[in-house]
Amino acid sequence: MNPGPAWYDSAAPHTVDLLQALRSYRAAEQAMRRRTRDSMRMGENDLRALRFLLSRQADGEPATPADIGALLGLKSSSVTVMLDRLTVSGHVTRRPHPADRRSVVVVATPGADEEVRHTLHAMHDRMLSAAAALSPDERRMIVDFLGRMSETVDAIDTARD
Repeated sequence: MNPGPAWYDSAAPHTVDLLQALRSYRAAEQAMRRRTRDSMRMGENDLRALRFLLSRQADGEPATPADIGALLGLKSSSVTVMLDRLTVSGHVTRRPHPADRRSVVVVATPGADEEVRHTLHAMHDRMLSAAAALSPDERRMIVDFLGRMSETVDAIDTARD
């Protein structure tokens, strides 16, 4: 007998084990993200915005407050408050937009880049190592499974069973 909701009773044990492993991974990842945010003294959106800015900078693309708002689903006033906080903490600066004098771009500071690299580098290396240890067939199966799970949970809001 499986511990858990009643629907577990009709599910094949290997299926339940797989979903439990996925839940355990998600819980471990959420705990890691919480530890990362705590060590950097940032909220989830702060860290997501900072990673977005670093990615855009690496690609040579400017990022505006509107871009950050679109990414995070925030109103401009909330983005302004967040950027004010990240400016005071020394993680970002605002500069005039190179092509639009009415706009500004947001740039992650070199110190922010170093802090993110220092904080996330070891974790990313361990994750890459775990993925590299899989065979090509295992990787394809996992990518396929996670893709189907993503489609399934994305469809939950639109499906009315």
